[in-house]
Formats: sequence, structure tokens, C-alpha cells
Amino acid sequence: MSTKHSITPSLSTESARQPSVGLGSASGGHHSIIFVVVFFSLLLFFHPTFADEGMYPLSEIHKLNLKAKGLKVTPKDIFNPGHVGLMDAIVNIGGCTGSFISNDGLIITNHHCAFGAVQAASTTEHDYVTNGFLAQTRTEEITAKGLTVRIVDSYKDVSKDILGEISDTMDLTIRTKTIDKKIKEIITETEKQNPGKRAEVSEMFTGKSYILFIYTFLKDVRLVYVPPRSIGEFGGENDNWVWPRHTGDFSFIRAYTAPDRSPAEYSKENVPYHPRKYLKVNPNGVDENDPVFILGYPGRTFRHRTSQYISYEEDVRMPYVADLFEWQIQTMETMGKNDRAISLKLDGRIKGLANTMKNYRGKLQGLKRLNIVEKKVDEEKALQSFINADPKRKEKYGNVLEEIGNIYQEIRENADYELTLDYLRQGSNLLSLGYTVFEAAKELKKPDLERESPYMERNFARTKEGMQSTLRNYYEPVDKIFLKEILMRTSKLPQDKRIAAIDEIIKDGNPESMIDEFINNAYQTSKLNDIKFLMNALTKSPEEIDQLNDPFINLAKSLYPSYQQLKETRQRREGALSKLSALLVDVKEQFLKKDFIPDANSTLRLTFGKIKGYSPADALYASPITTVKGVIEKTTGVEPYITPQKLIELYKAKNFGRYLHKKLKDVPVALLYNLDTTGGNSGSPLLNNKGEVVGVNFDRAYEATINDYAWSENYSRSIAVDAISQFNLKKVPSDCFAPLAMTFWIVPIFLQLQCATNVSK
Repeated sequence: MSTKHSITPSLSTESARQPSVGLGSASGGHHSIIFVVVFFSLLLFFHPTFADEGMYPLSEIHKLNLKAKGLKVTPKDIFNPGHVGLMDAIVNIGGCTGSFISNDGLIITNHHCAFGAVQAASTTEHDYVTNGFLAQTRTEEITAKGLTVRIVDSYKDVSKDILGEISDTMDLTIRTKTIDKKIKEIITETEKQNPGKRAEVSEMFTGKSYILFIYTFLKDVRLVYVPPRSIGEFGGENDNWVWPRHTGDFSFIRAYTAPDRSPAEYSKENVPYHPRKYLKVNPNGVDENDPVFILGYPGRTFRHRTSQYISYEEDVRMPYVADLFEWQIQTMETMGKNDRAISLKLDGRIKGLANTMKNYRGKLQGLKRLNIVEKKVDEEKALQSFINADPKRKEKYGNVLEEIGNIYQEIRENADYELTLDYLRQGSNLLSLGYTVFEAAKELKKPDLERESPYMERNFARTKEGMQSTLRNYYEPVDKIFLKEILMRTSKLPQDKRIAAIDEIIKDGNPESMIDEFINNAYQTSKLNDIKFLMNALTKSPEEIDQLNDPFINLAKSLYPSYQQLKETRQRREGALSKLSALLVDVKEQFLKKDFIPDANSTLRLTFGKIKGYSPADALYASPITTVKGVIEKTTGVEPYITPQKLIELYKAKNFGRYLHKKLKDVPVALLYNLDTTGGNSGSPLLNNKGEVVGVNFDRAYEATINDYAWSENYSRSIAVDAISQFNLKKVPSDCFAPLAMTFWIVPIFLQLQCATNVSK
């Protein structure tokens, strides 16, 4: 199923007016009134009137009364077209967020956001994952492979340009392809008119609104400082998505440009990027109930989708993925347990899968605990009653919810087949590479605008970099096990959901023995694990690809028709949902008499609230600031709870210096707050009411994993690393990171931030 577009509008946090009296006829009025009562009770359940729910896009910031929320910054301080604002200091880093904190391109983000680059730079001799990394000078900074930096320059509504290309009578598959092609045309023309910039079109409401963003795109990114794993991952997966938290999840990177200040690939001659704006760090920390806000790039939320979508997620997709990932994690952990060279290859993949797996477990628990599907059903009954109450509304919108439900029913009925086909490619590195090689040969023959996105001229270099990264972390024994597992699942699909290419492999005998034979032969003869062979294969025509006779490329060729058919099916569904979603937005706006905030979609957003604790269970209250005391209490000397001996000694001596929190009588470590965040907000600066950095967002509480589907003041809590210090920079020695990196919690982020600026200046 496509996850590209959101489907329905959100329920608003603002007060809604009662629908008009003509809600129901004499015969149906009683039921209509019941539905209205149910509907407004749902508004209170999901969105209490005192809540600060909302990930506000740039276009909505000017409408906000930030002063009423305790903020001293104005909307123009944040974003003011043609002028410098706080948003100019916020960057997108490969799916995470970061912020400039010096005039020389220094960026602070999360440790887990830089983890892939750290892993790529690590060897058994220089294990930066375990020991951390510090560049004493700029010449020692290491290329952060795979990381790029994007900064918003401007945005423009292009909805009319895109929607003008389609009609209500258009074939649904053609509709999706037409929209996709028009978006590519807009992006290509925009980048042609703005050399060196990156353009993206983001769909804000499915089938209804599209925004063109123009970004400064920086490709030379380098590691400056990464804490040791004992700090950056203190608590490991045990504490992931958990409060209280004591993890130093932060890192520093730096962005560079060519000497003429234009974006450029890595070169020794490049110079640090000078941002239009960089953030200051507040020297006094925060207290409970202090107002705070975040600017960042939240990835995906699904609050506007219907009950049928959420039901499918709860019953089918998330359990499938969580179970598969848990098994894959256990397999890789066993493989790398006694060999650091192996575990270095697998660390990044384990970390990524574990993060998703635990997130899904939390969401599944939240969906059941809060009965979100049932409440969505009641909400839709209320809306349907409103639609049915007026003949004209019924004629236009009467079947919208039913037709959306039919699409998700189709997805549910085909889930085993489609999920297996999806994870067949994703499970095996060599099969994934083989498929990319085969598909590239076909796509590169097409005009650029007709190609799949990874093979367009603007993207192909990054596609090749991704393939090289896959090979750097390739470990054959794991790849074999993963491929066998998914092939065995494929062999067990029902007869009407078979995959022809896999049936061809197992047709002559016992499925398991035939799969074993195929795997052994394939891995013995394939050359896709050779980087030179792989890159050379990307230059070949389809005819030349056939002559390579590589088993994984051959399997990809056999699978290609199945994937193409599935793509066409999903394009048809997407076309249908696009039409239906636009109608649903319209009728909900009529029902609630207001506009809606679009779901998060990896575009720059603002969210605000307070430093605030919560009650995760009956009779329990979790306060919003953790301290070094908690670090010491958790310390066992065994991973993932290892604390440097120096820190333990300093704590026992109560040698807190300037870093003592007056109210807590301890040194702060992490902060909890009721802001509206999701994946992609990792690395976002947590800002006080003046727009100064007081922390770096890195996680949510376990109860808040459900945030992607519903938000509530009662349980939606996010987590940041604290930044508190009153430090005189003149006293910082030039090699300050060396002694401080091992005592993170006694010498918090701000000190190390100033140190990083000084060290690499």
C-alpha cells in the first residue's frame, strides 16, 4: 500500500461550532443528534481544548498567537519571507533534523542520526562507534558518508498547476501517473532555474494541495564530534522509547561548500558553510512548565486517515513487520556477538530495525489501549449522519467513506502476497542490488522525466552511493539466512497468490531443499558483492545485462513483472484515494466549519508546548527532568549501562560546579515535554520562549509512540538531551573535547557545543 499521501483531515484542537439545524430529518434526527454527541466527545478524547496539538507548516505560522502560548518570539522571528528567521538555522539531515550553532557551519543533531556515517568511518582499528570521535582540527574531520544537508529557501503553492492536469473522468492509474509526471516537470524546471538548489514538491492534503519547496543542498558534510557509545546510546534498546531517559544522544557535524560558496562534493579546498542564521544556547537551562517550541522536519503522521486504514495497520501490517524485524535483529545479534568486525557491519541495520520494531510494538499497545479504531468508527458514523442529512451532500459525498473502506478491504485481502513481495527485495542485499541493476538498465533508456525517481539524473548519483553503502555493510551469512526465510514464506502463499518466479525455483522438488540449492549456487556465482562489478553493471544496456548471467539479476528479471503489476495496482488505489480524500476533506470542513492542519510529511514544521511530566499509569507521576543521579542508579558496568569511572567519582564528590540545577540539586540529563513530534524530529533543537537552544530532541515516551495516529495532552511526551551551562569560553583549552567527552553528564551539551566551535575554528 502506498504511504505517500495522507487521506483525511484532522480533528481540530480549536472549538467547533454545532452543525446546522438541518442535520437530520424528522425520522432520522434522533440518531443524528446521538452521532453529534459522540463526535464531539471524540474531539475531547483526542484533542483536549487546553492541548498544543499541531505540527504547523510554514504557511500557517503567521496565523498563530505565540504570545498566548508563553513564547516571546513572534511568527516573523521564526519565518519572514525575504528576511532572516530562526527557520534559516534549521536543516534536514537525511531524514533527521539538525541546527546550525556557529557561523562556520557547525551543526548539532542526534547521535543516532549520524550513526550510519560513524559506522561507515569505523574499522576494528578505529572503532568510532564504540569509542567516539573527535576532530581536534578541521583537517581531522571525517567525511560523513551518506549525509546531506538541506535548508529551506522558499516555498510556493503549485496545487493549481498539478490539479489542472487531471480530470474526474480520468482513469485512476493514469491520474496517479499524470500527477507524478507533472511534479517531476515542476521540480526539473525549478532546479534548472535555480542552479545548485534542490526542489521538492510535497503533497499536503491528498489530491487537494501541493507545495513546492526550494532548498539549499549541501553535499560535503563531515563528522566533528561523536560521543562514545556508552554515552550516545546509554541504556541501549532497553531504554529506547522509554522515560525516564539518561542518554547523551547528540553529535556534531559540519557543512562545507566550494570556495565560491556554491554547493559541492567533498574537496580539500572546500570551506565551511556560513548560514544566514545560527542558534544561541541558553545558559540557564529550564524548569517544569517553562514554555518551549521545536522547529524540525517530522516524517509521517496518519491522524487524518480513516478507521479502515488504522485497522489494517493494527491487525496486519505492523504485526507482520514487527515480528519479522524482531527475528532479523536476533539473528544479526547472534552473528556478531563474538566478532567486532562482523558486528560493525551489522550495527547500523540492527539499530534501524530495532527502532522501528519497538516503535510498532508501542503503537500496537496504544491502539488497543485507547481503542482508536473504535473511536474512529464512531467519528465516521457521525460524519456519515451529517452527510446523509442533506440530499445534495449525500449525492456528492454519500459513498466516500464506503469506497475508501473498499480499497482498504482489497489491501487487507492481498496483504500476505504484497507484504511478502515487498520484503523479498528488502530482506536480501544482493537481490536488492540485482533488482536495482536490472531496473536501472531499463529506466536509463527512457527520457529523464519518464524514469522512476531513483534513476533520474538528479538522483542517480545518490542511488549509486546508497548501493555502495549497502555493500560496505554486506555480510553474506546473514544475507543467506534472510533470503531463505522470505523465500520460504513465499513458497507457502496460497495458490491464488503465488509468485511465478519463486515457483520456478521450487517446482522440481521439496521447497526447502530447492531453495537451499538455489541460495548456495547463487551466492557462489554472483559477483554483485564486488563494488567494481556492481558499478560497471549500472552502465550496461538491458541486452548486456542479460549476458552477465548473474543469478540475482536473473531472479530480479523474473520478479520484475510481479513488481510492475503490484505498482500498477497501487497506482490505481492511489488515484482512487486521491479523489476520495479531496472530497472527504471538503465535507469535514463543512461539518466542523474550519480548516485543518495537514499530516506531517517531512516538511519544516513548528510545534510548541511546555516542559511537562505525565502519568503513564494509575497512581504514577513521571517528573520531566532526569539527572545524573539516575545515571548512577542505572549503572551496572555491563552494556548498555556503562558509565565512565571519572563521572562516578565526580558525582560521589558532588563536584557539580556551574552545572548544578538549583531546584533539583543535581545536574540535568534529559527533558520531557508535551510538544507534538514524530520521526524526523530527531535532532530538532528544543527552544525556549526566546528561541534559544535548551535541548536536542531525540525520542518519545513509549506511550507516545501512538502519536502518529492520535495525540493527547495526557500521554504525548517527547524527550530531549538537556543543554545547561554557564561556562566562560576563554577557560576552554583547545583540546577540550578530549577530557570532556568522557564526562558528558557533568559537562553537558552547551559546554561541549562551545568547545566544538572553538576546537575546529
